Amino acid sequence: MARAAPYDRETALDAAMALFWDKGFHAASLKDLEAALAMKPGSIYAAFTSKENLYLLALERYFEMSRAGFRSQIAQAPSPLAAMADHFRRYARLTENDSSRRACMLTKTMVDTRTTDPDIADKTRNYLSAMQAEFASVFAAAQAAGEISDAADVQRLARRFQSNVTALRLAVHQGMDDQNFIQLTEDMAAEVEALRV
Repeated sequence: MARAAPYDRETALDAAMALFWDKGFHAASLKDLEAALAMKPGSIYAAFTSKENLYLLALERYFEMSRAGFRSQIAQAPSPLAAMADHFRRYARLTENDSSRRACMLTKTMVDTRTTDPDIADKTRNYLSAMQAEFASVFAAAQAAGEISDAADVQRLARRFQSNVTALRLAVHQGMDDQNFIQLTEDMAAEVEALRV
């Protein structure tokens, strides 16, 4: 009897993340997972226990990659406020096939699972809160650098601009034309820059 080919866990998680990001938790079938991971059902369950656990692992992978990318971008900027403004402008520079042009997997997951899968929804809320904390830390650094007012509420700013990112990614996901999208990114960047004292 032929033995199943060994699987690469990282490759399998990347494939699962791409599939779930595209289809969502409920719409992704076992057949979809078989095709995407190039694994048989028994092997999938042996490796990942359940569809829900595989989804949670894929979601964690998405979050960790997103946070690492954000931190890298912030670290390369000349100042915290400039980094935040450029975070919006960079969306206008993305190529058509860049995955960041799609709606956020965390946002899509919250919509998909909020009333049906509380464990997944709770984990998603935690990741969204963690990303909000990343935004808050940038605004706190801008405050410490004297770029924004000492009276500014960095948590409130983080909530506001995280919402802007969600709206921006939804706009590009829905197919907003390039000119209007560039204007939207510039408006959001200018709003950040207007905080400068």
